[in-house]
Amino acid sequence: MTHPARVRVERVREASTATTLELFFDLVFVFALTQVTALMADDVSGRGLLRGVLLIAVVWWCWVGYSWLSNVVKADEGWARVALLVAMAAMFLVALAIPESFEDLPGGLSGPTVFALAYLVLRLTHLVLFWMISGNDAGLHRQVALFAPTMVGGTALLLLAATTSGNAQILLWLAAVVADYGGTLVIGARGWRLGSARHFAERHGLIVMIGLGESIVAIGVGVTALPISWPIIVAATLGLSVSASLWWVYFDTSALLGEHALAEARGEHRVSMARTAFTYLHLPMMGGIVLLALGLKKVLEYVGDTGHHTLSDKLYGVPLWAMYGGVAVYLLAHVGFSYRCYRNLKAFRLAAAAVCVALVPLVANLPALTSLGILAALLIVLNAVEMIRFAEARSTLRHGDPGEVHGEPRQE
Repeated sequence: MTHPARVRVERVREASTATTLELFFDLVFVFALTQVTALMADDVSGRGLLRGVLLIAVVWWCWVGYSWLSNVVKADEGWARVALLVAMAAMFLVALAIPESFEDLPGGLSGPTVFALAYLVLRLTHLVLFWMISGNDAGLHRQVALFAPTMVGGTALLLLAATTSGNAQILLWLAAVVADYGGTLVIGARGWRLGSARHFAERHGLIVMIGLGESIVAIGVGVTALPISWPIIVAATLGLSVSASLWWVYFDTSALLGEHALAEARGEHRVSMARTAFTYLHLPMMGGIVLLALGLKKVLEYVGDTGHHTLSDKLYGVPLWAMYGGVAVYLLAHVGFSYRCYRNLKAFRLAAAAVCVALVPLVANLPALTSLGILAALLIVLNAVEMIRFAEARSTLRHGDPGEVHGEPRQE
């Protein structure tokens, strides 16, 4: 199907799936996440952590915008293909500039300015194509018009932040995030279009998978220049088990239930669910994964560095909070996701998140490897308990009649 002759696009159908071009775009996104993790690892302070969180929010918003766009028109057809390739180039520049997004390094161009300008191109490309494809759809056209000021406001604030430093710069970044996220919330869901629940859920599942892959990369990067040893082998195995457990939390049943709920919803209710459960609640999931990656990177550096007492040095402060807190944030986001999609309160996950936070002061007195082992054990127990407690509902969901999916018992 085509729109006006000047804008050739192909509409996304309900049965559509992710295209290879979208997956190609995601590779640039994961590079950006890797850059954020590296930036926080170089500045393990509260300020460095805040900067990292702000970067995750900004980069996520870029990705999310294109996930909505490519759910209306196919990403690899007509002008959408050109727009996505331009966006990829801009996203790559954003990622390259992340190490200098707050503080410019000596020589070359101004890092904060390059970051802000690349971000401008990324957002403007998204807005222009959305505006062009909405020409015959009055509701979508109106919504894009309402969305434009939030984009302009957020981008202008980042451009202004590039000219400042210190607390003023942080406040401008915060204001930019509020303008984007808050403005989109204020204009409401009416008018946005969601062409395929399957495609939308699949895209978000794939990006979570890519994020988990980044946490595994962090494990390897943490010991790249160090000789292999038994502490490294044990720590790497434990780190991988933590990432695998987070994969289990998402993909065993939650992703399937979320997709089914989104597919059953209609009209504005579907769009509202997509915005809350996927656009907003997947942000803390991704943020939690990046924070975990920071903690894992530091643990591997500790146990592999011959300059440390590998079996006795403690992980404390920001890296410890990032590792345990990142997992807690990830689990809490799942609690919100499940409740928003199918009104299921994941009590075990809520309890596990609380235990993660409560354990931090205790594990701060234990060796880093032990701290990681306790976290891995906690997540394995969580998944085992859920699998046993809800075995019948899980079996129905994964192997039975899709019509029986919502027979899953409530975890009150």
